[in-house]
Amino acid sequence: MACGQQKIQSQQKNAKKQAGQKKKQRYDQKAAAKAALIYTCTVCRTQMPDPKTFKQHFESKHPRTPLPPELADVQV
Repeated sequence: MACGQQKIQSQQKNAKKQAGQKKKQRYDQKAAAKAALIYTCTVCRTQMPDPKTFKQHFESKHPRTPLPPELADVQV
């Protein structure tokens, strides 16, 4: 019977450990990705993570529109 009791204790210990790991892994990837998108295109309202990508987007998608002043000094 000792093996049966040890098995139950082991299962309980493992369940507690799994619950603890699940709490640590609670990382919201959607919120983190949304927070990383800080630049917004003034024409099409598309969000981008950095000014280099923003400038590339603006030059390729909106070539006739004048470049915004915040992108004037960005190197591609």
